[in-house]
Amino acid sequence: MRRTLFCGAIAFFLSLTAVSHAQVSKPVETIPVSSIHAGMHGVAYTVFQGTKPESMGVEVLGILKNANGPKGDIILVRLSGEKAEYTGVVAGMSGSPVYLNGKLAGALAFRIGEFSKEPIAGVTPIAEMLEINAMDRTPGNGIVNAKSAVNTPSKTSGPGLGDVPPDATASGDYANYLKPIETPLVFSGFSQDAMQRFAPQFAKAGIVPVLGVGSVSDIKQPAVLEPGSAISAILVRGDMDIAATCTVTYMDAQHLLACGHPLLQFGMVDLPMTKAEVLATLPSPLNAFKIVNATEPVGAFVQDRHTGILGEFGKEPDMIPVTLNIHSGAGNKQFHYEVLNNANLSPLAMMATVFNALHGVNEYGEDTTYRMNGRISVNGYSDVGVQNMFAPSDGGQPAAVMAALSLGDRFSRIYDNPYNVPSIRGVQLDFDLVRERRWARLEGARTDVTEARPGDEITIETLLRPYRGELILQQIPIHIPTSTSKGPLRILVSDGETLDRVRHAMPALGRKLDLASTIAMLNKQHVNNRVFVSLLEADPEATVADKVMPTLPLSIMNVMDGMRGTQEMVVQNESSVNEAATGPLDYVVAGAQVLTITVK
Repeated sequence: MRRTLFCGAIAFFLSLTAVSHAQVSKPVETIPVSSIHAGMHGVAYTVFQGTKPESMGVEVLGILKNANGPKGDIILVRLSGEKAEYTGVVAGMSGSPVYLNGKLAGALAFRIGEFSKEPIAGVTPIAEMLEINAMDRTPGNGIVNAKSAVNTPSKTSGPGLGDVPPDATASGDYANYLKPIETPLVFSGFSQDAMQRFAPQFAKAGIVPVLGVGSVSDIKQPAVLEPGSAISAILVRGDMDIAATCTVTYMDAQHLLACGHPLLQFGMVDLPMTKAEVLATLPSPLNAFKIVNATEPVGAFVQDRHTGILGEFGKEPDMIPVTLNIHSGAGNKQFHYEVLNNANLSPLAMMATVFNALHGVNEYGEDTTYRMNGRISVNGYSDVGVQNMFAPSDGGQPAAVMAALSLGDRFSRIYDNPYNVPSIRGVQLDFDLVRERRWARLEGARTDVTEARPGDEITIETLLRPYRGELILQQIPIHIPTSTSKGPLRILVSDGETLDRVRHAMPALGRKLDLASTIAMLNKQHVNNRVFVSLLEADPEATVADKVMPTLPLSIMNVMDGMRGTQEMVVQNESSVNEAATGPLDYVVAGAQVLTITVK
């Protein structure tokens, strides 16, 4: 009796420390593929509505050898039962456990063909799913650039959407009769315009988004988790949500396996794992799917592998908290949400959420201008400043898109280093919204001298043409350093973006920086609501990490020539000897001109 009470207490303790709602059971007996043959009958479990798994009949049709990659067998089955025959194989059903002779055989993971008249599915063997483990805690190093993600086939899909856009497969069209059962990645709280603008980039990262079919909340769900229950992986939660849902295949006291195929096959992940409630299962010859609400958190998914995803009960996922404030004449609006901390998807998620927040307020319009001010906090490093101004230009992107791209670029560069794993602790963003187009073109620049001496101060006059406004004259004094060499001196008059491109384009292309240098470089970027004047002389300049060594003598350059073009050093043919700028203007400035004077 005492032993029974003790064992019960231990089981209860594990359930509390892992997840108080999980059903901890005895080890499950499994059946190998070698013991499975055509004609065997069994049962599978999935949730059609609510939280309780319901049974479906299963008949084995045969074994497809190497159908899921080398040594990746698939068990071909036919489902039966009133609901299964009515709905067919539906998105969100992947991971549903299949039992033969009372033993766990695997997880429903594949559908066969298009517009199938019968509920025929492929099963991932449980032995292949059990290979997944959480021993390696090293975060993955995969990088997706915020502006041009790599082309990889989509692994998630949803109602009314194809698997991959036409341009996402470089090898051309092909017939594919064996496909992973879709795991809809549902975007809740997002506008249709936000989805249209960023869906291609998500698709290149392996995601086809589904708009607004479900939601995420932290509502308590008393029903225990068990094989066949719906389970959700969360990418964004709060005032905007992104969640994917599939079915639990296997559970023990610490872990669960689900899906039977990858969500994105990112390897190591750290995504919130929550219970889920199925509101309805919608049948469709084209794309049947479950409408799901993600509910109570129970841990984190830690592995996303070829044959499934693995979750750890009780683990607190490492998310990035975001606070976004929008100030306008109509008042202030604040958004709070969390974004996954992942090199592959965090930049894209930040871009989509920021654009969606800016686009979703009533004050939004085609001529809207934004003043952005904020910071990205990185544990152990200086904050990354995000100060700039965005206004629509003729034939260009809306200002909200440019603001989102700017933020996504910073995230990509923070993650894109081979030396340090960034731990982003939070993002604070403030946007001042102006309901007019505050944009100005640099129309002219001149100076009243053609010659000067080292130590002189000269004045640059600039003409700005605002959008539908009168010309603005700006005078910018700049000092010629006493160390300036004799001869021609180029004067670059430009906006901040052009100056950054001219001064830092080659280093960005030629090397990867460590995280501290990357943050230092980001904090040196020029804002775009000023006119900048930069003095450029013909002596070479070397950049090592984020440090600049201007006007190097020829003797030094000869010594350092062996480092030219390496990751440690980049050499440019001109040196910036001084820089000046106007004060902050109430316009986004665009344009550049070059003047030349002679230093005597």
